[in-house]
Amino acid sequence: MTRPRLLAIMGSGETAPTMKAPHRMVFERLGPDPRAVVLDTPFGFQENAPILAERMTEYFRDAVGRTVEIAGLGRTDTGDVVAVESAIARLRAADWVFAGPGSPSFALGQWAGTAVPEVLASKLRQGGALVFSSAAALTLGVRTVPVYEIYKVGADPHWLPGLDVLGVIGVHAAVIPHYDNAEGGNHDTRFCYLGERRLTMLERELPDGAYVLGIDEHTGILVDVEADTVEVVGKGGLTLRRDGASVRFESGAVLSVEVLRAGGPVSGAPAVAPAVAAPVTAVEPTAADDSLEAATARHEAEFDRAIADRDADGAVAAVLHLESAIVEWSRDTLQSDQVDSARASLRTMVVRLGEAAVGGLRDVREVVGPVVEAALGARAVARTEKAFAVSDALRDGLAAAGIEVRDTPDGVEWLLTS
Repeated sequence: MTRPRLLAIMGSGETAPTMKAPHRMVFERLGPDPRAVVLDTPFGFQENAPILAERMTEYFRDAVGRTVEIAGLGRTDTGDVVAVESAIARLRAADWVFAGPGSPSFALGQWAGTAVPEVLASKLRQGGALVFSSAAALTLGVRTVPVYEIYKVGADPHWLPGLDVLGVIGVHAAVIPHYDNAEGGNHDTRFCYLGERRLTMLERELPDGAYVLGIDEHTGILVDVEADTVEVVGKGGLTLRRDGASVRFESGAVLSVEVLRAGGPVSGAPAVAPAVAAPVTAVEPTAADDSLEAATARHEAEFDRAIADRDADGAVAAVLHLESAIVEWSRDTLQSDQVDSARASLRTMVVRLGEAAVGGLRDVREVVGPVVEAALGARAVARTEKAFAVSDALRDGLAAAGIEVRDTPDGVEWLLTS
């Protein structure tokens, strides 16, 4: 059976709940039981690399329903030739190769002089799927932004040679993930933390004919080379930018691959086909929460409503739902402080549940009502028998318990005073 030639590029969120559906779409197109390998080089320099690898295998197992193995290619400069060649052999045999967070410049340096670039390109020539996100996505084009060196270290804006895997399908572009990033607040961190000024500088240094292919966070494009389609999925959009001029395609759009080759709409090629032309409408139940912050706010509101309505089951459900959201989003490698904030909210909700348990969530009238009604019935009998001392004693006893009894022309009423 001939394998399809698939390329998925994600702007971020590769291990977040928002990207479960795109991952599943890629796996489904590969057929039953594809061999799946995670290329771990981009984060191979990190001290917590084994933990990141474990989180990725857990994510694909629990959230996507697929078993993946780690290539074991965190570094190629260890001198262990057997280990390096064994890892590359795993990549060759894989039907699906994923790479994500880390450092693009580190990955490129480790892959230089090895067979890795050719193995990756072969998936688009001969069949298979490449799923590259975030840092790894930066390496796919003709040029790569060394984002850490520029944004964190302060190096002047410059390009590194990219893998040019996109060149296999005739796309001459530099990939910029995190295209709509807004973490900077009072400074511009769009375009993978470059901002407009630095991206404009870098655009001038691109090779002739090359352009910027920008993908928003928690957004991806699924390129099916054989079908000649590019599907935009996720919460944001795809931007094709050349010399400062941009063309944008929102999530749900289906393009011809020729649009990517040209870097914009092409006469005679469908720029945007109806979204129903491909299964891009699959949505997870949690897809409305495009961040853990949004999920936390939603479950906090559910909890507040439940407490106000004295709905114990609803309050407990909100706590459990927030805990599940924290577990899912904790796998996202770029979660910043949202997990800590969500945990703080969860702890507050648990404390409030404890307070409610002490005071009781049920309406007090429902709890004491039958007893009060029985006492009022006895008082009515005492008044009928003209045992006024007994009647007064019952009324005084209820008053001492915080229950005021009122005799009205329409009958006896009672209300809680404490």
